[in-house]
Amino acid sequence: MPQTMAQRRTGGIVLVLAFAGITVAVMQTLLVPVIKDLPALLTTAPTNATWVMTSTLLAGAVATPIMGRLGDLYGKRRMLITSLAVMVGGSLVCGFTSELLVMIVGRALQGFAMGAIPLGIGLMRDELPREKLGSALALMSSSIGVGGGLALPLAALVAQHADWHALFFGAAGLGVLAILLTLAVVPESGVRAEGRFDAAGALGLSLGLVLFLLPITKGSDWGWSSATTLGLFAAALVVLVLWGLMELRMKAPLVDLRTTARREVLLTNLASITVGVAFYAISLVLPQLLQLPTATGYGLGQSMVVAGLCVAPLGLTMMFTAPVYARLSARYGPKLTLMLGMLIIAVGYGAGLGLMSAAWQTIVISVIVGAGIGLAYSSLPALINGAVDPSETGAANGLNTLMRSIGTSVSSAVIGMVLANTAHHAGPVAVPTMQGFRISFLIATAAVALGLLLAVFLPRSRTMSTPQLLASSEEETEAVRDTHAVPAIPGPRAVPAAPGPRAGFRGRVLDPAGAPVARARVALIDPRGRRAGTALTDHDGRYSVAVPDGGAYVLAAMVAGHAPRASAAVHPGEDRPVEVDLVLRAGAGERRTAVQS
Repeated sequence: MPQTMAQRRTGGIVLVLAFAGITVAVMQTLLVPVIKDLPALLTTAPTNATWVMTSTLLAGAVATPIMGRLGDLYGKRRMLITSLAVMVGGSLVCGFTSELLVMIVGRALQGFAMGAIPLGIGLMRDELPREKLGSALALMSSSIGVGGGLALPLAALVAQHADWHALFFGAAGLGVLAILLTLAVVPESGVRAEGRFDAAGALGLSLGLVLFLLPITKGSDWGWSSATTLGLFAAALVVLVLWGLMELRMKAPLVDLRTTARREVLLTNLASITVGVAFYAISLVLPQLLQLPTATGYGLGQSMVVAGLCVAPLGLTMMFTAPVYARLSARYGPKLTLMLGMLIIAVGYGAGLGLMSAAWQTIVISVIVGAGIGLAYSSLPALINGAVDPSETGAANGLNTLMRSIGTSVSSAVIGMVLANTAHHAGPVAVPTMQGFRISFLIATAAVALGLLLAVFLPRSRTMSTPQLLASSEEETEAVRDTHAVPAIPGPRAVPAAPGPRAGFRGRVLDPAGAPVARARVALIDPRGRRAGTALTDHDGRYSVAVPDGGAYVLAAMVAGHAPRASAAVHPGEDRPVEVDLVLRAGAGERRTAVQS
């Protein structure tokens, strides 16, 4: 019975966090069906109306890494609720106005919800057992596509048969429901990072991102070779370089650039950009192709609602690939599933070059590309989580989500430019051509090919699937077996988890000669096999790791040149540390002693 209740609790957490992700995706996609009508609806010029979309993008780009870091420091659930509450406020602002400036402010507030994705990923890592984590992360990572796919036809239906402001009230309702479900079902994570919030780093990154993304999104209006566009790119480069130098000198930076520069993290983030490019290309091309009149000779003449329904399988397929990803990743690792996903995307776009003459063919393209993007997006958080410490999960996934957003922004700018330059002008109206659609698909294929090349150089996952720690007693052997597996603890800087004021374990890690071992990684594993804390030894071999509560734990020490070792230890739950010294041996079959006092 307790196991059934635990399974229900775990399932509830996954469903609620995935629903929060879908809510964010709905907010993003909400105005797509009426985007061409925005100038008339807001009584403004087309160039001004684009700020309604641009403001959401800029706010989301700024909020994603910042909310991730705040979640690591002050609680991921707390920041998730904050993100959703700001989105609800922005939705209500938009719902009660038709003024351009007020609408831009409301849409910017809605953009803050983008931080919910990395926060949800971080909560899943902290709260779920390892055997459930793969499929849960896949579902959370794919929720953007799922929400977008579902929102397109529903938003089109609302836009056709009701006042367009109803779209914002619907988004506000979803946000309120997501907040209530989160409060009722999702517990707060006990994993915390040390240090203070880097306000200067947040301001510097925000300024750099705005300066970089503004010319990307507005370059086609301003001119790509204009002084404004080039000047903003140059200013972004200067600001981001200075920000990076400042972050390297900070004790608790907003983004740990040393971790970000590690091969597995850097290559994963770069691959994320290419997947973002591929994801957005199909969302830009197929709705236009479907809605163009048949008089053009290639347009499919479908209504806005039918066009949304034809593209909807893109998101639905992403959702259904989550359990498939979990099985594939468990067997072959996230690197190979990422590569497989990219190959499927390439096949989908390749098929799309010849399958554009009927509505059913666009559904086939959506299904194939959606399956590939589902596998690729599901692999990204697993690769990031396998390369960073738990206390950095929110910030690291926030940065990865930002990379995907940059990919979609680049895709929007480049494909928008291609479609504009290849358009056929019938008086004042520019009609996209089949040539432009095909070039857009080729660009997406080239982007995913580059991502595949980057993925080839990713290291294989170091996460152990079976216990490899050696115990010095039968009791310890059983304790290690109960943990299922001890996760690898990557990263040059691990910080003890500090969920509360209770003291935990401390001691020294020593080599066979009794000398202290510096920079050894010590993991605290709870009885459910989850990592409850980590620490890195100092130059004297000393470590200290807090405990969330009293009870039985396993302390695992790992360092290059020695076999991983585990020691069972019990904490009484009092506010005093328990001493546990770990003596490592180089031989895989030798014993290790643990001294408790």
